[in-house]
Amino acid sequence: MASPMTASQFAKALRDEGLVVVEVGDWEHHNRNSKGPFGPVNGVMIHHTVTKGSAKTVDICRKGYSGLPGPLCHGVITKDGRVHLVGYGRANHAGLGDDDVLRAVIDEKTAPADNEANTDGNRHFYGFECENLGDGDDPWPAAQLEAIERAAAAICRHHGWNERSVIGHLEWQPGKVDPRGFTMASMRTRIAGRLGSKKPAAPLPPPKRPVVDLSELVKAARTNPSMTGTPVTYAGTRIVEAALVDEGVLAKPRLDGHFGSDTVTAYSRWQLKLYPGASTKPGGAADGIPGKTSLVRLGQRHGFDVRN
Repeated sequence: MASPMTASQFAKALRDEGLVVVEVGDWEHHNRNSKGPFGPVNGVMIHHTVTKGSAKTVDICRKGYSGLPGPLCHGVITKDGRVHLVGYGRANHAGLGDDDVLRAVIDEKTAPADNEANTDGNRHFYGFECENLGDGDDPWPAAQLEAIERAAAAICRHHGWNERSVIGHLEWQPGKVDPRGFTMASMRTRIAGRLGSKKPAAPLPPPKRPVVDLSELVKAARTNPSMTGTPVTYAGTRIVEAALVDEGVLAKPRLDGHFGSDTVTAYSRWQLKLYPGASTKPGGAADGIPGKTSLVRLGQRHGFDVRN
């Protein structure tokens, strides 16, 4: 049982553990403290998001949704291993859970099966939402699993806790299944190994971001629609199409690497998001042919860089 870290201590602990930390807006003061206190803190809770696309995931976890205002956690761990800080203080992530589990976490003992929902977890747990569809098929990249391990260990290291202070949502609240795709027992084993060292390991290397060549993409956008079949004339098209799918402007079955008419229309919809009312006629700002500003903005939201 401990008092929560300050926001600055929290960010520093994560960075000291070698993590790449992204601070989102006024995260230090974004919380649900008006609904009750945050603390004393007793552990760390791990979740999966049931979302796809880093930008969308971070935005939902920061803002919440109808019926459940944000923040929905303290940090969002995306597939590339970055930790996005979206709130600090009380967050809507744990809900009501089992008081017997909380006692086990406090005593750092093996937790019993959760069979009650009678205790406020938002008060007692730091929470990390981890980008994953949670269907058992969506992969957990090595960089993301290591980031989960490091984030949990960073908090345990600060408070002097061991790995049994880290639980999954499924171990806290009856009916929950997250995180799905790895076991919390295996994650606690990793955390225990990390805490066994006297100091954090070397920093994780910055995630490598894919690069899209604007000139090649424009060439594909101008020539592919007239081609028969689905030739992949530029591999970077698939990166852009995946981002358009995540933006909700391109149907997933059209993610084929071919910058055909459907992709031109989808890119036009993306441009209209940036430039409402812009012309969709040839040469207009929303004609579906990528421009540098619109492509850079798409890359910033979906994790790729642009070169001319």
